[in-house]
Order: sequence, then structure tokens, then C-alpha cells
Amino acid sequence: MRVIAGTARGLRLTAPRDLQTRPISDKVKESLFGSIGERIVDARVLDLYAGSGAIGIEALSRGAASVTLVERAPPAVRVIRENLERTGLAKQAVVEGRAVEVFLGTTTAGPWDVVVLDPPYAERTLDLPLDRLRAHLAPGALVVVKHFWRTPIPPDVGLAVIRSRRFGETALTFLEEER
Repeated sequence: MRVIAGTARGLRLTAPRDLQTRPISDKVKESLFGSIGERIVDARVLDLYAGSGAIGIEALSRGAASVTLVERAPPAVRVIRENLERTGLAKQAVVEGRAVEVFLGTTTAGPWDVVVLDPPYAERTLDLPLDRLRAHLAPGALVVVKHFWRTPIPPDVGLAVIRSRRFGETALTFLEEER
């Protein structure tokens, strides 16, 4: 796993050594950031279920103003911090070591311009995090969910699907606030 583009291009990232974390493949990461395009430059980014921090670090490397990475597993939080130090991007990042639902229910930070959720495939419902997330979105924010392709995106959380891409068992679903 490596940083694909930007100031930290080519630097290798490590992943937690557990069965809970699924590092994002370079192919999916390239597609994600190709779809986001210039929206990432100077954006405030929220990386939920951050795992190794690869998505947030890629965003910083490509010009995001700041990234908040939320991950509850202590081994993964350590890896995120190590990866941020290795890439020299730690000063632009905040790492929150707690559950996503707790973070979204208590944070006063935000609003965020781009949000990426990469929940464990075992979590078959996205209702609660997507519902709580809406209060923390900037106007015109983009939300991207990386998920098991059979996990449905809830239709009643005030976010509309604008695009979806599938890569084997993985899907990327892009959402914006309904108008």
C-alpha cells in the first residue's frame, strides 16, 4: 500500500495486522480520487473508519487543507499516527480514537467538505452514521461510502446517490445532500 499522488507520492504505508482492517487497494483508491478530482484541494476531509489512514493521507498528499481520521481500534490508531509521521503530514491531521457513532454524536468540529466512510463489511447498516453525519456537512459536501456491494445505502437519510462504481465485492457510492 502506498500514497499514489501528491506531496507524499510513492511513500509506503503500513496497515494494522488484524483481520478487522481491509486496506484499500490502489485501484479503488485511484478511482476514488479520480472521481473526487479537484474537490479535494483545500477541502476539510473527514475519514470515518480510517483503518490505516490511507484515504485521509492520500487526501492530504493531494492538497486537502486538513483531515480528521476516526478509528476506534487502538492498534489501527497507532498505525495511522505512524503513517502520518512517515509521510510528514501529521500537522494537518487530527486522529480521533473512538467509535464513529460516538464521534459523530459528540463532536463540535466541522463542517467537512468531503467525507469518506469505509465501515467494516460486517456492519450491514449505514443508517446511524449517515444520519448523524448530516449535521456536520458543509454546503455542497460530497460523501463517499466504500462498502460491500450488497450493503444497501439507506434511502431516507437526506443524502442522494449521485454515482456508484463497483470493483468486485467493493462498491464506491457517492452521495450529496438532497435538494
